[in-house]
Order: sequence, then structure tokens, then C-alpha cells
Amino acid sequence: MRGDLVRILGELAARRKNGSASFERVIIETTGLADPAPVAQTFFVDEEISQSYLLDAIVTLVDARHAMAQLDEHHEAQEQVGFADRILLSKTDLVSVEEVRALEQRLVRMNARAPITAAHFGQAPIDQLLDIRGFNLNAILEIEPDFLTDVDHAHDDNVSSFVFRAERPFDAARLEDFFGAILRIYGTQLMRYKGVIAVTGLDTRVVLQGVHMLMGTEAGANWKQDEPRHSRIVFIGKQLPKDVLVQGLEQCLGAA
Repeated sequence: MRGDLVRILGELAARRKNGSASFERVIIETTGLADPAPVAQTFFVDEEISQSYLLDAIVTLVDARHAMAQLDEHHEAQEQVGFADRILLSKTDLVSVEEVRALEQRLVRMNARAPITAAHFGQAPIDQLLDIRGFNLNAILEIEPDFLTDVDHAHDDNVSSFVFRAERPFDAARLEDFFGAILRIYGTQLMRYKGVIAVTGLDTRVVLQGVHMLMGTEAGANWKQDEPRHSRIVFIGKQLPKDVLVQGLEQCLGAA
């Protein structure tokens, strides 16, 4: 599937460049049981695609009537929730208020970073779905003001999320070595990880994001003169090795 996706996106980009096609966005709809990872990785792995397109967000539609059973039975359903930047909750009129509340609580435990919005008969606020830069994390603090809040919750599902917080800056070399090692061992379990970090000697934020074993960083906004240079990294994955991640990241911190 990824080969077809690369080919089609490449053809569309070429047509747009030569003027035979005009479009502003491409919306990709996968099958109901698709793993989102290969689609997301396409925008990291293929150089031509990454130069022509920006992956804006992954939106997951959750059927309130059947979601609990689907999450129990299909790991792909859990992955779709874990990868989501936005969650649309449909068919809430077919279940009780208590069932909706229980489902929302479960979704938040699995992915506390994805806002949940009701979608009644397919109607959803378009400005919350397009051009939200949910996947691209440059200027994340301006885009998601709640990014620095706590997302560490108890959970029963294989997919969960937690945030690592640090008040001291990272040593760049140690952090790079740590992620290189951790991704070789746990890369398949780390579905999404993203953060804004402070690095010793840099006056700009470093914006980090990754999918499984593919990770990238870019320069973010400058730290303000009197602003605390705190780092926050969110991990979303399956059976997350939280203790290993926390211990390793703490060893990458430099002096205050």
C-alpha cells in the first residue's frame, strides 16, 4: 500500500507543478482496520514526498456504539486511537450518557493528547480537522496550549501515554545516543512520541517527533529571556517501558 501511496502522491505533486492539477490539500482515507503507521511513515521515509507534502494530522473516527468491543478485539483499533491527533466520536445518540463518558475516559487514558469532538451524522467543525498542524510540532506550544499538562494515567489497554518532564536541559550527544539505542529495542512499541526540549547551549527550542523507529528534530521558537526552559516529551505506545525511558532520559540531562 505504501508503494501505491508514494506513486499517487508523486503523480499528484508533478501534476500540480506543471499546472495540470490544482489542489491545496490531500485527504487520505484508510480502511477501517488499517494500521496508520505505514501511512505516516511515508512522509518521513520518501524524500520526494516529504519535500512536497506536510503531514498535518491523523484523524480517527470512533463509533460509540461499537467502540468498546472493537478496542477489546482489534489491536488496529487501539493503534488508530494511539496515533490520532484528533478523535471524532460518532453515534453517541445510540448509547447512554454513561456509556459515552466511559468510552471518553478510556480514549483519554489511551491518548490524552488527542482532543475528542462529537460528530453527529458526519458533521464536524472543519477548522478543527484541517490545517491544525497536529502532527508537525513546530510551534507546538502555540498550537496546543495544553501540551505541558499531565497525561500520566493508569490504564488497562495495551496502548497508553505518558509525559516526561524535565527542568534541566538535555545534553545533545547523550540524548541522541539514548534515542538511537532505545529505538532499536523498543521502536515497534513506540507508536508516537513528540516533544519540545531544551538543549544545553541552544537558545531555541528543539522540536522532536517520531513514529516507531523514525525520528526527526527541528528548531523551534527561541526561548524568551525570563522563560523557564522546561522540556516535555510525550510517548504513546504499546506496553510502554516507562521506567526504562524515564531512567534513560534522566541520565541525558545536563547541569542546571
